[in-house]
Amino acid sequence: MATERQRAVLELLQRPGNAHCADCGAPGPDWASYTLGVFICLSCSGIHRNIPQVSKVKSVRLDAWEEAQVEFMAAHGNDAARATYESQVPSFYYRPTPSDCHLLREQWIRAKYERQEFTDLDRQEPYSAGYREGFLWKRGRDNGQFLSRKFVLTEREGALKYFNRNDAKEPKAVMKVEHLNATFQPAKIGHPHGLQVTYLKDNSTRNIFVYHEDGKETVDWFNALRAARFHYLQVAFPGASDADQTEGFRKRWFTMDDRRLMYFKDPLDAFARGEVFIGSRESGYTVLDRLPATTQGHHWPHGITIVTPERRFLLACETEAEQRAWLEAFRKVVDRPMLPQEYAVEAHFKHKP
Repeated sequence: MATERQRAVLELLQRPGNAHCADCGAPGPDWASYTLGVFICLSCSGIHRNIPQVSKVKSVRLDAWEEAQVEFMAAHGNDAARATYESQVPSFYYRPTPSDCHLLREQWIRAKYERQEFTDLDRQEPYSAGYREGFLWKRGRDNGQFLSRKFVLTEREGALKYFNRNDAKEPKAVMKVEHLNATFQPAKIGHPHGLQVTYLKDNSTRNIFVYHEDGKETVDWFNALRAARFHYLQVAFPGASDADQTEGFRKRWFTMDDRRLMYFKDPLDAFARGEVFIGSRESGYTVLDRLPATTQGHHWPHGITIVTPERRFLLACETEAEQRAWLEAFRKVVDRPMLPQEYAVEAHFKHKP
């Protein structure tokens, strides 16, 4: 039978904000940090146990509670903790979900409560400064062996570079921030800190696989990459914001690399939701400055239709200036004859499942 104090703690779960884990958002938290005043899930409670100098945890249902502990939980709660510990989380900083890897959740919790990075902007310098360099273990393309490589991320140049030798003057590769994404793939890489960086090169999606032995370093690199891309998008798309799904049309971020048009649900997504190959006029591709008259469900008035030999793609722009800019970019591509190697790229798109 639950004691009176246990029942009082259980009742606190009904308050706004307490029905989901304070750290990853999992529903039905059964644990609590009675020194921070937050309700958390079983998985996150294990991380809290590893920072006992900051957080001490108890089961909401199974452990005995002292009166002072119940009163502390009642005076705080998840919403109050967020107002304190998440008051200055940068827009680009990744907030983990229940399905994310252990490292992302651990470093999010340590950043919030142990290092208190989101209460002091100066503590966010490792991923907010616009420049970062250091060494990461990178997997070789041919033999799969991981070797230490120097990486440099510079927002001023809009690029991530890596060097094969410490004294090398020229980078082995330059990855443009506008086409770069990162995602944690510990199982694929075979290391709990494994990070996959995806970028475009020569009309193809390329990947590199890296990690750092220090989990904080890996997550700082991950968020520094997100920061660089976020700041690029702020300049490229001033005033833009996320939008909910609308009937028929959905708001998407578009990126064009030569003849390859890619769209993302969110500009910081690791992978494109879809791609469209734009060939030449001689091959049956056309761009129109309007939508078909029967089109419904679009909220923006400035339409574009991309006609390919297989189908039509309908797009809508918020402003006439954006429509003109996209039309100019599309028409330059359509008016240019295709190179021999581009026919192979087109064939690849046609045979995608």
